[in-house]
Amino acid sequence: MGNRGGALHSADQRIVRNQKSRSWIICLTEFKGWWRALMQPGRYTELFFLDEVTALAAGHRPCFECRRKDALAFAEAIGRGRSEGRQAAPAIDQLLDAERRRSADDPARLLTPNAVATLPDGTMIRQGDRFHAVRGGKLLPWSFEGYDAPLGFEALTPAPMYLATPPSTVAALRQGYLPAFHSRAWKPAT
Repeated sequence: MGNRGGALHSADQRIVRNQKSRSWIICLTEFKGWWRALMQPGRYTELFFLDEVTALAAGHRPCFECRRKDALAFAEAIGRGRSEGRQAAPAIDQLLDAERRRSADDPARLLTPNAVATLPDGTMIRQGDRFHAVRGGKLLPWSFEGYDAPLGFEALTPAPMYLATPPSTVAALRQGYLPAFHSRAWKPAT
């Protein structure tokens, strides 16, 4: 689950904006026994994702309250990816906000076939209207229902491929941040 810093919905629960702030976070669905009604007037809009890999690709980061250990690990990994120390939440939010604002077809997101094969686990790419997550040297075709059977990189067509996951998040994945895949996603043999 996540949110984008506040209410994105109106009193009648219609989505009226894309974001309220730069803080796009990934939260636990269960924390300290707290319970809340969804889409309360004037309260943040709850967003639900297939898994953390999907939320990261959307430009979210782990929450420093309910996912403190993961948030600290992510902040450390982003810092290492920038040859800096652990990043504070506002700095991460500013960085990811700038990257989310790039067009999905921005030439800076364009990938070569060789580059795709070097992406770290947890990265998502887009080719046409299809999304794939990288895991264990394979591509997992993504859908709202879950991931399909793994494919080799040779299954990609010659059509342009784009990085869906923000570059700073990809750098954090390269630096060892391990995102949670959906429990039914294919796992490589160990």
